[in-house]
Amino acid sequence: MEKPRQGFWGLWNISFGFFGIQIGFALQNANMSRIFQSLGESLDNLTALWIAAPLTGLLVQPIIGHMSDRTWLGKLGRRRPYFLAGAIMASLALFVMPLAPALWFAAIMLWILDASINISMEPFRAFVGDMLRKDQHTSGYSLQTAFIGAGAVVGSIFPWFLDHLGVANEVVGGGIPDTVKYSFWFGGLIYLLSVLWTVFSTQEFSPDQLRAFGQEGVEGDGSTIRALAARSPVSAFVWIAAGAGITLLVSATGLEKEVYLLGALMAGYGLASLIAIQLAKSGRDNNMLSHIVGDFSGMPEIMKKLALAQFFSWSALFIMWIYTTPVVAQYAFGSSDPASAAYNEGGNWVGILFAVYNGVAALAALFLLPKLAERVGKVKTHMVCLLAGSAGFAAFLFIRDPQMLLLAEIGIGIAWASILAMPYAILASSLPQGKLGIYMGLFNIFIVVPQLLVATVMGTILKAFFPTEPIWTMAVAATVMALAALATLRVKEPA
Repeated sequence: MEKPRQGFWGLWNISFGFFGIQIGFALQNANMSRIFQSLGESLDNLTALWIAAPLTGLLVQPIIGHMSDRTWLGKLGRRRPYFLAGAIMASLALFVMPLAPALWFAAIMLWILDASINISMEPFRAFVGDMLRKDQHTSGYSLQTAFIGAGAVVGSIFPWFLDHLGVANEVVGGGIPDTVKYSFWFGGLIYLLSVLWTVFSTQEFSPDQLRAFGQEGVEGDGSTIRALAARSPVSAFVWIAAGAGITLLVSATGLEKEVYLLGALMAGYGLASLIAIQLAKSGRDNNMLSHIVGDFSGMPEIMKKLALAQFFSWSALFIMWIYTTPVVAQYAFGSSDPASAAYNEGGNWVGILFAVYNGVAALAALFLLPKLAERVGKVKTHMVCLLAGSAGFAAFLFIRDPQMLLLAEIGIGIAWASILAMPYAILASSLPQGKLGIYMGLFNIFIVVPQLLVATVMGTILKAFFPTEPIWTMAVAATVMALAALATLRVKEPA
């Protein structure tokens, strides 16, 4: 028995919620550095505040993936309860964020907002695999990417749009301008409504139906737990020792305090692995920790190879999201003062740049990726698109005209489309279908870890080598995106 083939509107309903999710994500990406600087934070401390976003993703997505694989709430289904809960929380956070009276409040709200976005986002990846036949995975993830691009265009361009309608774009004496406030409130409303569209317009397959389709469940699957029980605890102690070593290195050399987090995460993973191994050895395998650690250590080979490309590509993206505003404001608009009109004009233009690369991504997802993947395969398509992104980042080193920077965003948009679609299309057709939630959540680790490295290390590099020249962050982004393209050569095209 095979899943029914979805028509256009079926594909539309499955992915429409991502339109609102990405509006919230785009508002966060394009405006949080601006909000932090408007509340008094300095350039070299931005990465410390941005740690909230990847850290919450690292913790939340595997947990939500594990839980959603094992959830069935009758008519509400398997993945949709998480869409709905995350949307309600994220919408509230978007309404409260621009009212932040102080820097510490904005930082806490960023944690809440990003955790909520991740609760909504992670099950959507598995939702496509649940609902579609394998021969529709590329179409499903491409349309999802188109909605991501469209939502990001709306979220990115809205402050600029309000500015041109006459809404105040700066606050005398500093503070969060009205253009940003109204944009966040609009985004919160659309986020909730779009997710509700998917929740009420789709009907998930029941566990019995999924089994009839040959999509095995996770109940009673003890293969990864058995493998975990057979592991030696030595590797866990190595992780703990490495984390302790990094902590001591930071203390001895005076590196930026954010690097402490890297050491803490390594030691924390080692400790979690040690506990999970001991639980598995003692036969106490009915616990989330052992399942998550076991599935992570036993992930399929193709997922391991795609992980390296994900690592490099998301490193480049996170550099872009943190530093594009100060780069554009300083080099294209001539101001590094967050209180100046020129800086805020540059901040609005970053919204336009982000809207362009997301618009390009939406078009590329609909018209370029499916046809190119059909001709040369998903893996080669991904490599070509990543190289286009590398060229786009490199262009920032030479272009000073704000209008001409739009050309750089074309290459970045093509790469962004592929990053959001191709790895998931490859994985959804290759992973055990009953564990799509947990594996999609674990795959997010290779998105989050590079962001944490950027957040902990990039501030140190910037302060040490070019404290007043943030343009060189774009050179780093171009380099690591090219490395991502080279890493795809290790990935074998799935049948």
